[in-house]
Amino acid sequence: VDANDEKNKPLATKYEIQGFPTLKIFRNQGKNIQEYKGPREAEGIVEYLKKQVGPASKEIKSPEDATNLIDDKKIYIVGIFSELSGTEYTNFIEVAEKLRSDYDFGHTLHANHLPRGDAAVERPLVRLFKPFDELVVDSKDFDVTALEKFIDASSTPKVVTFDKNPDNHPYLLKFFQSSAAKAMLFLNFSTGPFESFKSVYYGAAEEFKDKEIKFLIGDIEASQGAFQYFGLREDQVPLIIIQDGESKKFLKAHVEPDQIVSWLKEYFDGKLSPFRKSEPIPEVNDEPVKVVVADNVHDFVFKSGKNVLVEFYAPWCGHCKKLAPILDEAATTLKSDKDVVIAKMDATANDVPSEFDVQGYPTLYFVTPSGKMVPYESGRTADEIVDFIKKNKETAGQAKEKAESAPAEPLKDEL
Repeated sequence: VDANDEKNKPLATKYEIQGFPTLKIFRNQGKNIQEYKGPREAEGIVEYLKKQVGPASKEIKSPEDATNLIDDKKIYIVGIFSELSGTEYTNFIEVAEKLRSDYDFGHTLHANHLPRGDAAVERPLVRLFKPFDELVVDSKDFDVTALEKFIDASSTPKVVTFDKNPDNHPYLLKFFQSSAAKAMLFLNFSTGPFESFKSVYYGAAEEFKDKEIKFLIGDIEASQGAFQYFGLREDQVPLIIIQDGESKKFLKAHVEPDQIVSWLKEYFDGKLSPFRKSEPIPEVNDEPVKVVVADNVHDFVFKSGKNVLVEFYAPWCGHCKKLAPILDEAATTLKSDKDVVIAKMDATANDVPSEFDVQGYPTLYFVTPSGKMVPYESGRTADEIVDFIKKNKETAGQAKEKAESAPAEPLKDEL
C-alpha cells in the first residue's frame, strides 16, 4: 500500500503507520493485528511467517517430542497442566498466540517428558527454558499480564552481549526494543582488561537487578551502528552510557572497572547531567536552507525571534531527498523576508528536542516567534510551503504583543 497516496491516507491513519516500510500481520479477518518484527531479507521473512501458521503452542506427548522441540540454544516456554482446559490453559494459549512471533511455546500433561523433568511437579506451571543464566525458571501465575511480564523478564540475559555471534541477535533486538532504561558498556573484547570489566559489570547487574534497567556489554568492533546512533567515538572507549525511559542519555567516557558501580549509583540518585548527541555547529551556514544541530536548535528555533520552518530528516530517506530542492526553492523565494527562516536537522546525527514529536522522515514543524508550534502537514510544493508560511507567520510586533498579553506567572513564596 502506498501510504502517501491521498486515497490511502485514511488507511494509514487507521493502522497508525509512522514510518516506511511498515509491515503488519493480520489474523482472523483483521481482528488480531500484530507488528512484523522479523528479519528484512527474503529467507528470514519466510522463516518468520512459517511461525505464524498452525497452532501457537504445540503439544508435547513424549520425550521425543520434547527433544525435537526444545533447543538448548533457544528460549522455549512450556505450560504444564493436569488437563488441557480451564482458565490457566486458556490464558496460556492466549499469551502464546500473542507472543508467537517472538517465542516458541509448547504444552504438556507430562512434566517428566521435559528436560530435567519431574513427574511430581505441582501443576499448572509455566516452565521457561533458556540457554543462559539459570537455564530454567518457573511461574505459577497464569494471569495474562503476569505471564507476559514473567516471559519478558526471564527471556533476556542478565547482561546482553553485543558481538558478532548471531545467537545473541534475538536478545539484542529485545534489549533495544525495550522501553526500560538501558546501561551499555562498550569496550574492546580482545584486550586484557576485558575480563576485569566483565566481572565487575555482571556484579553490578546483579546488584541493581531490582531496578528498572537492563544491561548490555558490547564489543566496539560489532557496535558501530550503536556508536553512530548514540553519537559516540572510539577514542572514548572504554565507556558506559545509559539511556533512560525518556531517551535522556548519560555518558562516562574512559571509565575504569572500579568506577562502574559508583557511577551507576550516581545515576539512580539523579546526580548525573545528561549527554546530548550533536554534530558540530556549522562555521559557515549561508545556504538558503539553514543547518541546525542539537547544540544550537533551541537558540535557532525558539530564541531567534523569527518564524522557523524546520525539517527533521534522515540522509537515507527518499522522501527527504525529493523534498530538499523544494525547500531550497521555498527558502530562496522567502529570502527577502527577514522574519522567516527555513532550516533542517539531520535527526539521525542529532538528538531531537523533546518538544518535537518525530516518528518518521521527513517531519516538519513551523515555530513562530511567540513559541507557537504547528506540525506542517500541507502540500509538498514550494508554492504551497510559501503560502503556508505567509498565512501563519507572525511579525516581530505581533510576537511582542502576544508575549505582553500572556498572563504573568504568579509570584512564588520563597519561604
